Amino acid sequence: MALPLLKYAPTTQNSRVDGLRVGSDEDPKAVSMDKAMDREDQNFVIEAAYRQIFFHAFKVDRDLTLESQVRNGQITVRDFIRSLCLSDTFNRSFYTLNSNYKVARHLVEKLLGRQTHGKAEEIAWSAVLMTRGVKGMVDDILDSEEYLNAFGYDTVPYHRNRVVGSRDLGETPFNITSPRYDAYYRGILGFPQIVYTGTARKLPERSLQRRGGFPQDYMPWVRTLPALRGANASGSADIDYLSKVPYRSLGR
Repeated sequence: MALPLLKYAPTTQNSRVDGLRVGSDEDPKAVSMDKAMDREDQNFVIEAAYRQIFFHAFKVDRDLTLESQVRNGQITVRDFIRSLCLSDTFNRSFYTLNSNYKVARHLVEKLLGRQTHGKAEEIAWSAVLMTRGVKGMVDDILDSEEYLNAFGYDTVPYHRNRVVGSRDLGETPFNITSPRYDAYYRGILGFPQIVYTGTARKLPERSLQRRGGFPQDYMPWVRTLPALRGANASGSADIDYLSKVPYRSLGR
């Protein structure tokens, strides 16, 4: 039996109202299909949708049929986003490799463009995942009043609260706070790792030639010098400098 969405409260009162701040270049940019004037703009909207859901879409992850439908206006951007969340790529490379809490947090961040309101909201959406699956949660989010008011039918979801007016440092992007794989699966898959496929460059022979001025070049000569005998172990601290200075007496 499907359970209704559990009640949860925003973590702060500021979450209930829109932030008041002066616009800047750091503000999020809305990407909407209704503003696309040509095919290049349409491709930009489609790429933004792929990045929002998949972080990065490989050639095998793309669905040319859906792309053609959204370009021709047969489906909306909202429908395109729904199809990406219900695709085999999302199920195989994300849903099956993470816990329900992680999937719930990821979908809220990616579809609503904000962080979850604490653990209570994660638990609430996790219950939806448990009873109705990914499709039930995606449908509930895309049909919610919050999503429609924020993005409507033709705007790609984006990180809405990237810049915080009361802090110098804004919120960390979602792809850093919520990576696709947990640490457990990152260890199994063997990444992150650096794979270099190029040819290592070697230093030329002339760079190994010394041209003088290196202290190491004089060490063999220093070792051949005889040891100084009779040197005062206390150093120069006990030397009477005044007795060593010549002077001329008056009257001579």
